[in-house]
Amino acid sequence: MAVEVNDANFEEVVLQSDMPVLVDFWAEWCGPCRMVGPLVEELATEYEGKAVITKMDVDSNPAIPAKYGIRNIPTILFFKGGEIADKQVGAAPKSVLAQKIDALL
Repeated sequence: MAVEVNDANFEEVVLQSDMPVLVDFWAEWCGPCRMVGPLVEELATEYEGKAVITKMDVDSNPAIPAKYGIRNIPTILFFKGGEIADKQVGAAPKSVLAQKIDALL
């Protein structure tokens, strides 16, 4: 299951992680986000112990999306060593997201 991150725990969960981290920026009202959501959950199961898969509700947590310039959702940021290593804006197939994670492992 994907980890819910928020403005308060983002640094600890994402930036201080020893593993690559996927952050899915989403909102309840966003149609494409609802398409990507189940894929993110599947990736969370498949990459357990290899990567950290997270979700952040942009409506409840405005500070972090603003810090990273998130203007369109879904936006998925891939972090490695506390830095953005890759980015996916808009809905994408699971295979594309998996390739981006694999490149960071």
